[in-house]
Amino acid sequence: MSEKSSSSGSDEDVDPESGQPVELGGVLSKWTNYIHGWQDRWVVLKNNTLSYYKSEDEREYGCRGSLCLSKAVITPHEFDECRFDISVNDSVWYLRAEDPEHRLQWIESIELHRAESGYGSETSLRRHGSMLSLTSAASALSATSTSSFKGHSLREKLAEMETFRDILCRQVDTLQKYFDSCADAVSKDEFQRDRVVEEDEDDFPTTTRPDGDYLHNNNGSKEKLFPPASPKGINGIDFKGEAITFKATTAGILSTLSHCIELMVKREDSWQKRLDKELEKRRRVEDAYKSAMNELKKKSHYGGPDYEEGPNSLINEDEFFDAVEAALDRQDKIEEQCQSEKVRIPRLTPVPPGDVYSTIGTHRFATKVEEMVQNHMTYSLQDMGGDANWQLVIEEGEMKVYRREVEENGIVLDPLKATHAVKGVTGHEVCHYFWDTAVRLDWETTIENFNVVETLSDNAVIVYQTHKRVWPASQRDVLYLSAIRKILATNENDPDTWLVCNFSVDHDNALPTNRCVRAKINVAMICQTLVSPPEGDKEISRDNILCKITYVANVNPGGWAPASVLRAVAKREYPKFLKRFTSYVQEKTVGKPILF
Repeated sequence: MSEKSSSSGSDEDVDPESGQPVELGGVLSKWTNYIHGWQDRWVVLKNNTLSYYKSEDEREYGCRGSLCLSKAVITPHEFDECRFDISVNDSVWYLRAEDPEHRLQWIESIELHRAESGYGSETSLRRHGSMLSLTSAASALSATSTSSFKGHSLREKLAEMETFRDILCRQVDTLQKYFDSCADAVSKDEFQRDRVVEEDEDDFPTTTRPDGDYLHNNNGSKEKLFPPASPKGINGIDFKGEAITFKATTAGILSTLSHCIELMVKREDSWQKRLDKELEKRRRVEDAYKSAMNELKKKSHYGGPDYEEGPNSLINEDEFFDAVEAALDRQDKIEEQCQSEKVRIPRLTPVPPGDVYSTIGTHRFATKVEEMVQNHMTYSLQDMGGDANWQLVIEEGEMKVYRREVEENGIVLDPLKATHAVKGVTGHEVCHYFWDTAVRLDWETTIENFNVVETLSDNAVIVYQTHKRVWPASQRDVLYLSAIRKILATNENDPDTWLVCNFSVDHDNALPTNRCVRAKINVAMICQTLVSPPEGDKEISRDNILCKITYVANVNPGGWAPASVLRAVAKREYPKFLKRFTSYVQEKTVGKPILF
């Protein structure tokens, strides 16, 4: 992956001038659909937007899709260490990085862009939360001031409290004035008494003065007489009346307060019940929403990468088998339609002389090819009669298909062996058309594309091919060496043997990718021609020849798929392949000279 930013989630990812996260670009594998699976795409992260292009060179033509990351949810995959999913509402992108380190880098960069966009950060959530609280409070106040307080009992009591407060304030002022006047009068009276006591006037007459100021007491002393206070008291204040009024006011306040408290407690209970009901409704709605979203995701994204083959696949074995069978049926119908509409273009493929096919060769794989040829000649042609390990699974006319069940680390590696007899063609012709890449697509319907990686010699090539994907199984590719050989008979009465062997090899120009699962093969097509002499002096025609075919296949499909599904597919497809190929050879050789 090539990026414009080498690290994520640090200060280096932020532009010092603008303060915004820098652009990030690189190659990620994106899930396209169940036919093409994972495809490499050029992905760009810029300005809080994730966009993808078919390749880096096609950026000038515009992106093929984009996601705004403000409300995106990034989910690292639970089992796949290189994969992460990005979802916005009902749109989901399934992405795979080159390795776990690059995945972490992408996730951190995306999170940094989301944080800078104003969503997902702590300050943003706090800001939105405060606004929500203010809005809720305003709504509650509005509701309280209108329909929720029917009868206005609490409001009336509060108004009474305001009236009582004004009365109480006036009474406090009045009482304070009275207390101040009383204090002044007491001070003045004490001062006058002190003056009378200090005067020593023993000879005053004992008669009472007209104004009544001085009188003799029982001791013969004189004292000033103060008239008793009137009921209205000083300054005309009715103290007793004010005290009664004050007591009544405070009693009213206490009673109103008690009533208010009672009303507020009842109102609190009522609101608490309403709140509990609303919380329960919200919980039910949230549960229903989550359930609906889960169902929607299952329906909307059925066929996504979580449903492809693998030990953690969300599809069970029966559904897996049904899906594979349905996909194969669709491919068969498409192939039948194509065959009916297709006009075969005759290809003149020059056939080298037989001596070319008899040589071992001098290329770097020559020793390996010779070893594989000898193994097939030794073991593949052995009669299977009486061998309990081989099971006859198909018998249709001259064709018989055998299978031996083998598993390794949970992967089905069943060797298959088929025998067939085809009239009107020779072993040379059958092996030639099986080996010749120029006519491969004329009869092989399971191949999506292929190319010759290297030509080793006139009778050996290295081929890379990808097979059509059968969902939910992952797409397979295979890299193999294909060699054709003629094995001369050691006995003059025995026929010569023609053989094509295909076996997996490695090559620097076709390395494995995460788009396909690399399968391993060891396949051989072994043919012998039997000739029945014509009557009289007639020339040998195609009616006099018979080709005995032995086809063996050892395939390691790689990846993971249910064993029952793999065995069922093999049982279904191998006989169809053999009949389709031999019919093609018969069709191609009609009216042509016999090639022994």
